[in-house]
Amino acid sequence: MPIGVFAQRSGLTSSALRFYADSGLLPPAEVDPVSGYRYYSADQVARATVLRQLREIAMPLSGVEAVLDAGADEASRLLDEHVSKVVGDAAAAQRKAAVIKSALGNEPGLPITALKGPVLADAVEQVLTATAHEPGMPVLAGLRIEASHEAVTLTATDRYRLSTRTLVPTQPPRQTWAGTVNGDELRAAVAEIGRSALVRLEAVPHGIWLRVADREDLHCRLLDPAQALAWDARALDAADAATEQRVQEHHAGLHIADFYPSLHLNLADNYHRPHTAIGSQPPAARLPDGVANVMASYT
Repeated sequence: MPIGVFAQRSGLTSSALRFYADSGLLPPAEVDPVSGYRYYSADQVARATVLRQLREIAMPLSGVEAVLDAGADEASRLLDEHVSKVVGDAAAAQRKAAVIKSALGNEPGLPITALKGPVLADAVEQVLTATAHEPGMPVLAGLRIEASHEAVTLTATDRYRLSTRTLVPTQPPRQTWAGTVNGDELRAAVAEIGRSALVRLEAVPHGIWLRVADREDLHCRLLDPAQALAWDARALDAADAATEQRVQEHHAGLHIADFYPSLHLNLADNYHRPHTAIGSQPPAARLPDGVANVMASYT
């Protein structure tokens, strides 16, 4: 079939077909020796279609060639490997963009507190064991940081487990503050945190800075308000499901009742913020039954 017809059937432009022919990925079935006009066979449509689809997911030419020439199992492995790299690159770009936006905002950070690096790193690793990754639910991979006038508390939940750790700062927190941080970014920062004698936490509009001496400062993004609201609701569900025995196995001085004032106040705080990401329906309609009444007793 002529190149124009083959282009329509494969979804590739004529210029793209010439490029892939010259690169050796999709040579024409026949080339007119006089006019140089290219012709393709119906058998080549499937290969051309897969080639187009691979390029649509930003696979480089070398990767495309490897997939096209591989068996089904190897091709699947190569695809998974490529997607993993794309996702990793996108996450790295998001982190860099957040740092750039923070700098462009030119807004001074809010100093929260200072903690011993090794202690903070150990606590982060411990609490993050209660996080989970589920499609469409990034909130389950978040870690809640709460700074009161006396302590800093880290909390995480995957709906089935609730892990918490309370730290004594090197000096009383200068501000009360709470936010739910991207757990993956915090996990990636653990090694640097652990190598730093002192880490200063500083809040900015869309994240936190972990200020460390003699090293590059670390930035972690906050979950958006809608995700933070969902995290608080799920943390409350996890507390409801926990037993006094399980809590005291973790720490003899802990009691389930101790969690509720903080959890309800966090939920109230996020509930009263603008939640444009949730939609036009009032956030209260998405909260667990009875929570609004309990929150009212603390506010």
